Amino acid sequence: MTDQKRIVLASGSTFRADILRNAGLTIEQIPSTLDERALEAPLAQADVLPEDRAEILAEAKAGQVSQAQIGAWVIGCDQILSFEGEVLHKPKDMDEARRRLIALSGKTHMLHSAVVLAKDGQTVWRHVEPCKMVMREFDPGFVGRHLASTGDAVLSSVGAYQIEGPGAQLFQSIGGDLFSIMGLPLLPLLNALRKENVIDG
Repeated sequence: MTDQKRIVLASGSTFRADILRNAGLTIEQIPSTLDERALEAPLAQADVLPEDRAEILAEAKAGQVSQAQIGAWVIGCDQILSFEGEVLHKPKDMDEARRRLIALSGKTHMLHSAVVLAKDGQTVWRHVEPCKMVMREFDPGFVGRHLASTGDAVLSSVGAYQIEGPGAQLFQSIGGDLFSIMGLPLLPLLNALRKENVIDG
């Protein structure tokens, strides 16, 4: 693979890497070292919309890594959950995950999944996919049993669930692309890579 066709994922996420590799892409993973919470703090103070925050963070990650990986096509991603006017981040522990799921029970939240393609420090393409997530009502006992069966893996998700696994049982309905719900709008990204002749079209 020449540098022109080299694809780098600016994330340490095994889920996102698996999505790309399962789609037939050969990628490298070079996680961004940006302090996301520090970068997001002024955005929150300025009341920047959740979808715009996700795009700004994804662009910052892609830009940082692509500046050091000259010639590579760098993919930056971010996902933000908005619920009743608040932006929620990944739960710190299982107790917070339990409280998160109880709060979301029977209600609707939005996932905003952003993906950015950068090269040589410049953004080439960006996209944000909104997903409407409607949870069914469940009692605290079910939440406890659910988390006991899923384990710490839920801590890697802003919603404290993984819809590609047992987390599917939490939902009444979803509106959006499954890849985007998992944190990477894959189909728009593949279209962009084809347009740039990075992958075979």
